[in-house]
Amino acid sequence: MSDRAFSLTRLYERVTGDEDSRLCKDIPDAACHEQPGNFFRHLLASLGNKLADELSSARLVLPWLLGALGAPVWMVGFLVPIREAGALLPQVFVAGYIRLKSIRKGVWVTGGIVQALAALVMAGMALFGQGAWGGGIVLIALVVLSLGRGLSSIATKDVLGKTISKQRRGTLMGWSGSMAGAITLAVGAVLMLFGDRPGQIALAILLLAATLGWMLNAFCASRIKEAPGATEGGQNVWSSLGEGLHLLRTDRHFRHFNMARALLLSSALALPYIALLGQRQSGADLGGLGIMILVSGLASMLASPLWGKLADRSSRKVMRDSAVLATLCCTAAALIAWLPGAWTQRIGPYALVYALLVIAHAGVRLGRKTYVVDMAGSEKRALYVALSNTFTGILMLLIGGLLGAVAYVIGSAGLLLVLAACALGAAASSQCLPEVET
Repeated sequence: MSDRAFSLTRLYERVTGDEDSRLCKDIPDAACHEQPGNFFRHLLASLGNKLADELSSARLVLPWLLGALGAPVWMVGFLVPIREAGALLPQVFVAGYIRLKSIRKGVWVTGGIVQALAALVMAGMALFGQGAWGGGIVLIALVVLSLGRGLSSIATKDVLGKTISKQRRGTLMGWSGSMAGAITLAVGAVLMLFGDRPGQIALAILLLAATLGWMLNAFCASRIKEAPGATEGGQNVWSSLGEGLHLLRTDRHFRHFNMARALLLSSALALPYIALLGQRQSGADLGGLGIMILVSGLASMLASPLWGKLADRSSRKVMRDSAVLATLCCTAAALIAWLPGAWTQRIGPYALVYALLVIAHAGVRLGRKTYVVDMAGSEKRALYVALSNTFTGILMLLIGGLLGAVAYVIGSAGLLLVLAACALGAAASSQCLPEVET
């Protein structure tokens, strides 16, 4: 063993707490031998992806960008639906294709490069775009970015399962999440120091950094040592869709869950409108964006441990409680926008409500993910998840267009009250779901 390989193995054992890096239970011996090196390649790739996701957030950075460009408010309604639906919808169509490839990291690399190029176009719009045409190009770039995200998402999970043993995947994700969170907080703090300077150059820099993050993701993915995998067992996409539609018709429990999940979309859809309100009420300066990024990062770090323990006891109650919190946040943001007084023209109140809604949305995501996994048996789990994701992706696109039109008519604050009503309906629907943890 070379000195470099020995040092990498020792570092891997220290990071993971594994006294023998050669102990692997669920991956082939060849993959086990490469696991220390692959662990750090996955770590850097995941770090690049998570950091790029935060720096090009459809819930915060892109609404701020559209506001700075002077784009119509209805465009904001499409940001989250495009970002989420573009990542969810390709899954049912691409999964079968990926299954036919024995080496799948190439799909991951392609997805990373596509996302990097799309972020580069957005950075260009931050510098040179304006009005409706600039906002339109941002939306088109976001469509491309989301499709790339969908490709990477499917392939990443598959390659991870082939190259990193089950007992080490959580450690890997934890390290990458913590590192990305720390860097995001630092970015927010730096932006706060710039105070009231114009923000379009800073937005371009953030999006260029996101471009570099996805290039790092693609490069590290290309360096992963992946053994050929099985190519049997792929299912025709139309067969999968047919089975899924039959399941929706016949499984009342699953249908009820998807209705609750549809109403829970209100938490994700409200975030960009609160960011837009904060930007329009307080101005598009860097200090305001820095505060929003900082509180969003802190809220994300606090949210997972808060909801995680609760979800182990009852994911249904997590869905219900997070929906109630989302209702309160949407209502509060609308009221702040309508109230008179100089304090409503500052970023602070919106940042506080935004942070609380980030916590609520984390609960929504954790609760519904835990619920569907616990609800489905092992034989149907993949089908339940894929179908629910596809259904949600389609719904996201339909609702996004509708909400954009509503916001154009009644304004962002009025729309937040509509979303508050949807979140309240989600809480009631979640309360009526049966428990699956008992």
